[in-house]
Amino acid sequence: MKFLAMTLGFHLPHPLTGELKSPTERFREIVASAVLAEELGFDGFGFGERHERPFLSSSPPVVLSHVAALTRRIRLFTAVTTLSLLDPVRAFEDYSTLDHLSGGRLELMIGKGNGTAQAELFHVTGEDQWDRNREGYELFRRLWREDRVTWSGRFRPPLTDAEVLPRPLQRPVRVWHGSATSRESVDLAARYGDPLFSANVTNPVEPYAELVRYYRERWQHYGHDPADALVGAGSAGYYATPRSQDAVETYRPIFDARVAFLEKRGLDPVFHTLEDAIERSSILVGSPQQIVDKVHRYHERLGHEVLHVQAEADGLTDGQHRASLELFQSDIAPVLRAQIPSRPFPTGGPA
Repeated sequence: MKFLAMTLGFHLPHPLTGELKSPTERFREIVASAVLAEELGFDGFGFGERHERPFLSSSPPVVLSHVAALTRRIRLFTAVTTLSLLDPVRAFEDYSTLDHLSGGRLELMIGKGNGTAQAELFHVTGEDQWDRNREGYELFRRLWREDRVTWSGRFRPPLTDAEVLPRPLQRPVRVWHGSATSRESVDLAARYGDPLFSANVTNPVEPYAELVRYYRERWQHYGHDPADALVGAGSAGYYATPRSQDAVETYRPIFDARVAFLEKRGLDPVFHTLEDAIERSSILVGSPQQIVDKVHRYHERLGHEVLHVQAEADGLTDGQHRASLELFQSDIAPVLRAQIPSRPFPTGGPA
């Protein structure tokens, strides 16, 4: 199994103290979390894309370029690139540049995005977002593979023998399709033989397992070898200590603050107690053995080879956060790497 440390770039008051750091401080924390992830041996670092409060993640190419300059090995993931909002040509230019600056360490994860801001800022609606995502991706993948492209579609001006520069280092870059609830994203991934990344965060495992099952079904429908299907999955939080009681006691006020935040915004959390979340959600809180066992239970349902965990402290002290990630790499990751086979990530450069 491979492991990503991931953040969506939340900009929220500290769940326990109420302190709200400046955007500058938050960006420094995000970059530091990526550097720490490489230091501790994670396979990848993921940074999301959102265009509204409470996120600071509107410009993944900028942030990941900075991370690329401070790291040497770790794969750099977008989580996700909201391709339905972007001009595929401009997105290609940004990410092809990042691919060079990172030495071929880029891994793209695309999705249609969510939230009301995309309709307000980009005039993308619920009626056309899926069509935009599909059409944008079809052009985007051609740009990675062809030196000159002739193309026409509904949502941007046509191209005639267009050369888009710079040509990428990876030919082509691997593109994952992020999906939380939609069969459209799943079908698009299967059609083109691309890997799927299941959000696996908000709900119990059942709806995510159904989407993964549908992905594998559509994968075979499109004529691909079933053995080549590749799945990743998220987790809803992470904190481990040698004794499970200590992990639960420390994490409980953080979880309770998260529930209170959702309720304050008029949202009904799926899991109201930490015990329920540990039992029925993908949250990873407990001892190393408990977490290993839980990942295995999820793997039985999803068959995933890649897992993301929380990259940032999320209310923990810096010392607690680092100790927990160190414990992940010393007592959890080696066991899961040995017990759940996974294919190697690309090593950078042309395919």
